[in-house]
Amino acid sequence: MINGAHVVIHSKNAEGDRNFFRDVLKFSSVDAGHGWLIFAMPPLEAAFHDSENNDRHELYLMCDDIAATLKDLKSKHVQVSDVSEQRWGKLATFTLPGGGKIGAYEPKHPSPLKLRR
Repeated sequence: MINGAHVVIHSKNAEGDRNFFRDVLKFSSVDAGHGWLIFAMPPLEAAFHDSENNDRHELYLMCDDIAATLKDLKSKHVQVSDVSEQRWGKLATFTLPGGGKIGAYEPKHPSPLKLRR
């Protein structure tokens, strides 16, 4: 029986990105050995979108108040984008130390996570 999911983020500066998740985002982690941190993630949703290409995956961290979230990240000297209004929510990105970008959004759509509460 499937009991969870494991997300892998490839990076040109994995140590910097691990430190970011630990020190800036404050995600708890365990050391799997030799400083290799594995992070507990907030509850997640999965969605499948039509595409001409397979093997393309995206990571978005959801928040209740994107303005407050981005303000907090900016106060920690994190580069963040402007917010764009989408039909499904408010969307922005922030840049990891390794140069990769992660999406952050405040959803407008119904969430299956609310069914668990």
